[in-house]
Amino acid sequence: MKKQPVIFNSLSQLHKAMGQEAPSHPLISIMNYGEAQFEPKDFENGIILNFYKISFKTSFSGKLKYGQGYYDFEEGGMSFVAPGQLLKMQDEEANYDGMTLHIHPDFLRTYTLDSNIKQYGFFGYSAAEALYLSEKEKTTILSIYQFIQEELNERIDKFSQDVIISQIELLLNYANRFYDRQFLTRKAVNNDILAQLEKQIETYFAEDQPLVKGLPAVNAIAESLGVTPRYLSDLLRNLIGLNTQQFIHEKVIEKAKEYLAKDELTVAEIAYHLGFEHPQSFNKLFKSKTSISPSDYKRSFLN
Repeated sequence: MKKQPVIFNSLSQLHKAMGQEAPSHPLISIMNYGEAQFEPKDFENGIILNFYKISFKTSFSGKLKYGQGYYDFEEGGMSFVAPGQLLKMQDEEANYDGMTLHIHPDFLRTYTLDSNIKQYGFFGYSAAEALYLSEKEKTTILSIYQFIQEELNERIDKFSQDVIISQIELLLNYANRFYDRQFLTRKAVNNDILAQLEKQIETYFAEDQPLVKGLPAVNAIAESLGVTPRYLSDLLRNLIGLNTQQFIHEKVIEKAKEYLAKDELTVAEIAYHLGFEHPQSFNKLFKSKTSISPSDYKRSFLN
């Protein structure tokens, strides 16, 4: 029988498993992973946390995979995990010092952050797509962790939750800013991913794969590039202003125009060649992108 991942429903369970004291607050805690005591083999099938996990890693040991290559990350950084995600200890927990903020979803109830936190795309990134910080950025993040820790240690009162929520929002907004910087500073790597993406889609159409597989799928493309779907979309949005789905649609329209200009296939046949189940869906997309129907575009080359 295949062993299942270990599921943690409460912060107290996790602290106990990591050899730590019980958290001072049942719904939010900061754990120092340099002091954690656990056997990785006990979690060899992974773990699932039913709460948020925001790790501030001050140093790594070794290398992590990023896309199709490996990069040194000794300087440390941050990673973000949403409730219900499967974590592999060898990727997510091994060989680093630093602090991890755990937030149970119930801590966010009645606050706008309860819904807004889902808009931060980096909670859908993999461990290899972590945020790597400059020394100045690390100082900024460390100060927020220390503030939250002091609040938890010294004064849990009726204002504590409001104060801590504001600090969590500040932490996430800084992470957004720093990720935006990271997309810019890794432009060479990101352009390589973009080039691979363009080549894949070009090959996909050249080999008539849409006739069998339908339109290119975001998840399949991201997997082939070695990145998560959310990371790929955010990467493209920073590079060219389009997410992955929008980028695919642009390529579909380019290919459609090629077919329409040649006047060798009917509009319906072109739709099927591009991977659409129904010509009407193709017509709707084409007109939304070009402000003209495929038929009218086709006729413009016959005049």
